[in-house]
This record gives sequence, structure tokens and C-alpha cells, in this order.
Amino acid sequence: MGCERRRRDFLCAAIFCAMVDCAAHAALVGANAAVLPQSGSAMTEPARVVTDETGRRVAIPADVRRVVSLAPNLTETIYALGLEERLAGDTDYCDTPPAAKLKPHVGGAQNPSLEAIVALHPDLVLATTSINRPETADALAKIGVPVYTTDPQTVRGMLESTAQIADVMGAGAQGTELVARLQARLDAIAARLTDVQPAHVLFVVWENPLITIGQNTFIADALRWAGAESVIVSGQKWPHITFEEVVRLQPDYIVFASNHAGFESEELGALRSREDWKQLRAVELGHVAVMSEEVNRPSPGLVDAIEQLAREVHPEAFLKKENGKMGNGDSARVAAIEEFDARAGLRPAPTAKFDDAYLGAAL
Repeated sequence: MGCERRRRDFLCAAIFCAMVDCAAHAALVGANAAVLPQSGSAMTEPARVVTDETGRRVAIPADVRRVVSLAPNLTETIYALGLEERLAGDTDYCDTPPAAKLKPHVGGAQNPSLEAIVALHPDLVLATTSINRPETADALAKIGVPVYTTDPQTVRGMLESTAQIADVMGAGAQGTELVARLQARLDAIAARLTDVQPAHVLFVVWENPLITIGQNTFIADALRWAGAESVIVSGQKWPHITFEEVVRLQPDYIVFASNHAGFESEELGALRSREDWKQLRAVELGHVAVMSEEVNRPSPGLVDAIEQLAREVHPEAFLKKENGKMGNGDSARVAAIEEFDARAGLRPAPTAKFDDAYLGAAL
């Protein structure tokens, strides 16, 4: 029951993002690009005009001291920048780091209380296209509260948004430093994975029906940074697939997302108890990997999730060099795969590619 609940929460967040991505992005980008008016104490302070990531021009006080965050990833970013003392409030679902839960809350990301936001006297409100409704930004603008909206679509986009958030909060130096550290870690992962073939994985969003990720999702981009790629190629964000197709494709790893300690062993045991999943060599070999749920948040913690998965699916790349050579983890894995294939009479299958008409029918 616990696993199902965690997976349900993840699916709800993922599908909600998929549903609002296009609508919210279009509405926010197409919104009036006029400079937003200021309210409260900010009206008498010198203002600078910036363009947010949707193209909207926003007048921001020169000295931003109080900020309200409308999304968990934005709250996490503020803490990562060391600017938590300026966080006047956040949403009910802002839980990373744990200290964020102690801040005054303004409601959910989809339906925050405008009254609660105004009562916190923010100099700036931070929103994001991936989860916040455009109506919220519009309503705040009408009452004179400046809203800066982010729109990260990739891992690099997350880094750029982090730098922009720091800049609008008047902490450009902290942003530059943090982004440099995160980029250095990503570069280190990429260096480890040089000449390593990507692992073909099935990222499981939901088991019944079986739902995975499309190529143009934020999660798919994070997988690529970790040296992995989905066995399903689809223009849809959350395609439904048949289990028969998964058996035909024989992914190298089955990947889930969870922050629950012990989830990996629990899930592997559950899959091994099912006759259908036992047809997958990844299950037979114990190749079930778990990414932190940070993979669903465009925030600095995403780099932790990427490194975690890279180490799980390419352990040989992270072994210490001995006598100028890498360890034999890769050869051992290949041998195990070949043995399973021989027993099951399997052959390597190409990456699946579904057209949208097929996937639309499945949905």
C-alpha cells in the first residue's frame, strides 16, 4: 500500500505537469508583457525591470527582502542559494529541505490563497510554468504584486533558472557560485561516462496501466545526463505501453523514483514474485534502480538524482582505476546478461518507437 501511494503521488505530480505545461506556458508567455505595478512598500523603492522566462516584463524592487515561493522546486532553490532568511512563505507541499515545512504556507501550488500571499507583504513572488496556474500570476499582477515565472525544460534550463532566481533576488554572486558547482558535478559525471554506452531503461511512472516517459520530458533529459535513455521513443510525455512490448525490448534497467529508504529491495522482491515481470532479464539480474524523487523537480537537488542513477546503472565507470584500467564490473554484467538471454532464448531488441496515433489510442 505504501509503495502504491508513493507511486500515485509521483504520477499525479507528473501528469499534472504534463497537463498544465502547454496551457500554462502558452497563457503565461501570451500574457500582457507590460511592466507589472508594484504594491505596498515596494512602490516607493527604486525598481528595476527584468524579463522573466515566459517573456513577461516585471518591475522588481531594487532590494528584495521578502519572497513567497509557489512551488517546491523554487523553495529548494532558495535554500540552495543560502537565501532562506528571505523566504517569507511557501506552499503546503514545500518539504525540501525539512526546514521549508516550518515556513508560513499560502496553500497549494495550484490554488494558493491570494490573501495569505498578500498578508506576507512580499517584495517578489516566484512561480513556475510546470505547476502553477497562469491565473494566479495574473491575479497577483492585478493587485500589484510582482511575479517572476520560471520555465525550465531541461537540466541546463534548471541551471539557468537558478542563476536568474539569484539575480532577481539581488544575489547574483551566490547564483554564479552555485551554478558553477552544479555544472562541475555534471561535467564530472559526463567525464566518467565518456565512451560508455547509454543504458536502455524503462522508467516506470505507473505499473497498472504501465506508463512511462516520452523523449521530450524533463525526466528524459535527466536520464541522458546519467548515461541512460528510455527504451520507448515517443513524442507524448506520458505514453501508455503494453507489457509485451517491454518484454520484447528487454531494458537493461527498470527505474523507479522514490525517496523511501529500502524501496529498491521492496520493489525488486515484488517484481520477482510476478510471473510476467520475471520474463525481464533486468528483474532476474536485480537491475532495478531507484532515482530520488528530485528527478521530478527542476532544482539543484536534481544533480544528486542524476549522479545517483549514473552510479547505479554504470557502476564500472565509478570504480577506482587500478593499474591504469577500470574494474571488470562491466564485463561481469555483460556475461550475466548473455547467460540470461541464452536461457530465455532472447535476442537484443531495438529501441521501440510508437507513433502518436497508436499512443493516443492506448490512452
